[in-house]
Amino acid sequence: MMLPLWTRGPIDVSLRTIALCALVALGLPHGSQAASRIDPARLAPKSAIAAPSGAATLCHRYGWACSGSGAAIAPSDLLHHARRVNTAVNARTRELSDRSQYGIEEMWALPTRRGGDCEDFALEKKRRLIAAGLPARSLLIATVLDQRRNSHAVLVLRTEQGDFVLDNLRSGILDWRRTGYSFLKMQNPERPARWDAILAGGVFGRV
Repeated sequence: MMLPLWTRGPIDVSLRTIALCALVALGLPHGSQAASRIDPARLAPKSAIAAPSGAATLCHRYGWACSGSGAAIAPSDLLHHARRVNTAVNARTRELSDRSQYGIEEMWALPTRRGGDCEDFALEKKRRLIAAGLPARSLLIATVLDQRRNSHAVLVLRTEQGDFVLDNLRSGILDWRRTGYSFLKMQNPERPARWDAILAGGVFGRV
């Protein structure tokens, strides 16, 4: 994914300032005021926001990626299926940028035989987990800044125990709070064709 312009420069100062400005601009509470109303185990949407640029045609090409339906599966099986799929996709898919594969900066698509980039990994994991019986509304693609403040995309698995992250940079899955990532946007669980601002974790956790 292409590095956002606002992540360049003095990282610690600029990101903290932008995080505060984002909360104020959206009319959102921060600090203890927000924490008192939010389940910390879940990524809480702040407000509706535009979809990532590369995802503009996602729902048209892959209807299942934006479906809010899906079969039910026993909660005890969720993490088992997620770990298995995360490991398999990471092992079998070669990392390849959209620029190398399609000649453009952003193109959200399933991996090809040549490979794919982070959002392609996330899409393939979502496809496989839906096919295994997990509800689509519990499988949400999110955009983040990783620990090096690079743009990245992951798949969020929503469970009764909280939100867990499937990541092409890790073989295991983690509680979202343990990733160290700054979560920017995520599909809306009720209407996955829509996206929400998240602004949580990483730099936002220090606001």
